[in-house]
This record gives sequence, structure tokens and C-alpha cells, in this order.
Amino acid sequence: MPLAIDPIVALDAEALSQAIHARQVACREVMQAYLAHIERFNPQVNALVSLRPAEVLLAEADKRDRELARGHSRGWMHGMPQAIKDLAATAGLRTTLGSPLFAEQVPGQDAISVARVRASGALIVGKSNVPEFGLGSQTYNRLFGTTTNAYDPALVAGGSSGGAAAALAMRLLPVADGSDMMGSLRNPAAFNNLYGLRPSQGRVPHGPAPELFLQQLATEGPMGRSVVDVARLLSVQAGFDARAPLSLSQGRYDFAAGLQRDFRGVRLGWLGDYEGYLAMDAGVLNLCEAALADFTELGCRVEACQPAFDLAQLWQCWLTHRHFLVHGNLAAAYADPATRALLKPEAQWEVEGGLQLSAAALYQASLDRSAWYRALAKLFERYDFLLLPTAQVFPFDARQPWPSRVGGRPMDTYHRWMEVVIGPTLAGLPSISVPVGFNAAGLPMGLQIIGPAQADHALLQLAYAHEQLTRWVERYPPQRLQMP
Repeated sequence: MPLAIDPIVALDAEALSQAIHARQVACREVMQAYLAHIERFNPQVNALVSLRPAEVLLAEADKRDRELARGHSRGWMHGMPQAIKDLAATAGLRTTLGSPLFAEQVPGQDAISVARVRASGALIVGKSNVPEFGLGSQTYNRLFGTTTNAYDPALVAGGSSGGAAAALAMRLLPVADGSDMMGSLRNPAAFNNLYGLRPSQGRVPHGPAPELFLQQLATEGPMGRSVVDVARLLSVQAGFDARAPLSLSQGRYDFAAGLQRDFRGVRLGWLGDYEGYLAMDAGVLNLCEAALADFTELGCRVEACQPAFDLAQLWQCWLTHRHFLVHGNLAAAYADPATRALLKPEAQWEVEGGLQLSAAALYQASLDRSAWYRALAKLFERYDFLLLPTAQVFPFDARQPWPSRVGGRPMDTYHRWMEVVIGPTLAGLPSISVPVGFNAAGLPMGLQIIGPAQADHALLQLAYAHEQLTRWVERYPPQRLQMP
């Protein structure tokens, strides 16, 4: 569908990179086009924050043009505008974590993934908005306000990479980075008709951080309007770093190479709502079930299956791990009454949960997590991939912090409505959210494709095949971009 916007910002990231390197468009032209587009559309979604001065960015773009004129390219992202999620450290640029406690924090060094994006030639225009400390799949905070959905400005963008997703869907960025602990790359991708990949545990080095060994839930990763873009950015982000000892040592790898594959006879296991365990709003499951026919058309064999595991026990395992890690992060701020008052109630609740934990409870949670991994590994003996909805609700009212009821059931925590995403996280498995269409109200939804351990490339191949068949992103851009 044609877009009533500058042709430069209408390009996907791969096409933009090719145009820059072929000298069909100058880096200065690209930056000018994006700055004008951001000025026009960012106020509608409030996705990008801490924007850098235009004159500085244009001077940096000129430098990239001079480098290309000498025959030197820094990499795939040479001259490409990029905004970094406001949880990741950016040297010399404010990194607030969405919290008043860090409103003026300016790191002295980049996060590992940020440094790799810079080294690939990206020009950092600012940051993408997040919930406070990334807690919750609704992107709002007291510093910058609420980020809204690209398809309806009254609704949420998801989170915690909500700013990245809304910016990407509105073409404020060609490709987006983010991070994922509880679906933070997958949920906002589903809510904005995008692709969001949570890579295998260790695929993208986390940090550098004070704690190197126990933080094994969150990971950085890519989001894009095409699977090729997701694969290209993953290729930039991935690879071992000695500062992250649990990062994978595969070395540099081109995840965008060889994406085309024959899927005839490939076996897919459909998890659905875990036989009614998960609460789902009307229409979510129907839309995802209808998408199963896409995979059948690709030649896959799809059948329903279930893991041999107590899912209530899995939720308790999740709560224990999350309380433990958030308490570790925020205990000092909580201990001081003055700074505690600046933490949102959900952050305080997480810390208080951590204060109640025993060593025995934490060890039991680790045992349960290991048993969950083995339960999924057993399913992978029969199935090549597993399928699961990305969310349990469609985008909801942006004035609402979180849904208190889903499918008629009360939600007992601020994140229970996103329970569907914890499985791949706890198992350390790669999972990508792919678009599967819209409900009658025109709201997007996604489906998770989950791969075996470290099968990131195979996962991207299946997502690519599904994209070539359905082309949801290409066919249904946000309506605001279609109007002159």
C-alpha cells in the first residue's frame, strides 16, 4: 500500500543500507528526511526521547558521506539513523531508565550492543521510550509520559520496548533495538504489526554490568519491519564478548544469509492457551489459530501439543526469579525512604517480594526452571518448532497501567496478563513474534514461533517463509502514514 511520506523513510533498513552504499542517497539526505519525519510524527506517539540536536546529527551524517566518498564503509548501518532503548547505556547521551532517579544520568561508556551498532556506522538520534526500569508491558513513565500505538493513538504500544516498536511502525526508525525479559521485544512487536526476536540466551551479550552470572532472563535483541532487517541487526548485535562470560562464542555470523528454505514436512506444535490455563481476550486465540493455516500452506504439519509441566508452578518460578533480580537492582533505592517514594508501586512490590525470598526458594525456582527446559526439550524431540500467541490481549487503553481482567478473569499482578511470554524466557530459547493480522477493530496481533536452543537462524528461516506468504507489514501500514 503506498505511503504518503518521504520515500527515504518508507524504505526498510536493508533497502536503505543498499541505497546508501550504492550512493543513490547521501547520508545527509537520509538524516534530513528522518529528522523531518520525526518532527512530524513523533508527537503523535511519543516514541523517541532525549533527541540530539539536528545540527550535530547532520554534521555526523556529512562525516559518513566523506567516508563513503573515500571508499570506506563502517558496516551495514553506515549512515543509518538509530535510537537506542532507554535502558541501554549510551556514552555521552542521557540514559534515564524511565526513572526520576536517573533523569540526568549520562553514562561514560556504551552497552556492548550499543557499541556494536555504533561500530556498524549507525548515527544515534536519541533514545526510545520505556516503562520505569522496563517493568511492565505498558510504556509510560513520569519523565516522558506514555508511548502510544502506531495503529491507534488512544491505545498502548506494549513494552518495555514500546518506544522502539511505535517508532519503527511509524517509520521514525529504519530498524530498532530493544531488550526482552518478559516479552519486551515480542509484545510490542505484536501490538504494532512488526517482527520482534528474543534471541537465544547468550546470543547477544548483556552488559557490561556489575553482575555477570545470575542475570539470565533479560537479553538485547532486534526488531524490524521485515525478517531480513531483524536478521541483519542480530548479525550486528551477536557474538562473544569477554565482558559477558555467558555470551555465546559462535563469533560473527550472517543471520540474513540463506533465509530461504523448504518447509515441507516440518513439524510444528501448537500450544494454544495451554488447554485453557491462560486467560485470553475474545478474538486473540481465534486470530492465532487462523494463522496456523499459513504454516500448513508452507507445507508444515501442525498439531496441538502440551508440555508435561505444571504451569502454575512455572508462574511461581517466574515470580521468584523476577523478584530476585529486580530486588538486586533496586534494593538500595528501596532502602532509602526518599528514593523509595520515586519508585512506581510495581517496582516496590517486586523489591518487597525479593526481601521475602529464602535461598531454598531460589534454588527450588532454579530446579523448576531446569525441569521446564527439559519438558520443552521433550516436545522438540517430536516437533521442529512450537507456536504460541504473543499476547493474551489486544492493545488496550493507554490511560490504563495494566489490564485488571483478561477474558473475564482477574489479574493478580501487574504483569500476569503477559504470562504467555515467560516460557521461552525461562527456557532460554529463541522466540520471534510474527504478525498474524488484525481483529475487527483493526488492532494487530502476533504469534510466537519458538525454536530449540540456539536455533536462531532456523527460527528466522521459518519467520521469513511466513512473511513471504502473508506480508502483513507491507500490506497494512498505520493509516496515518497513508494520509497526505
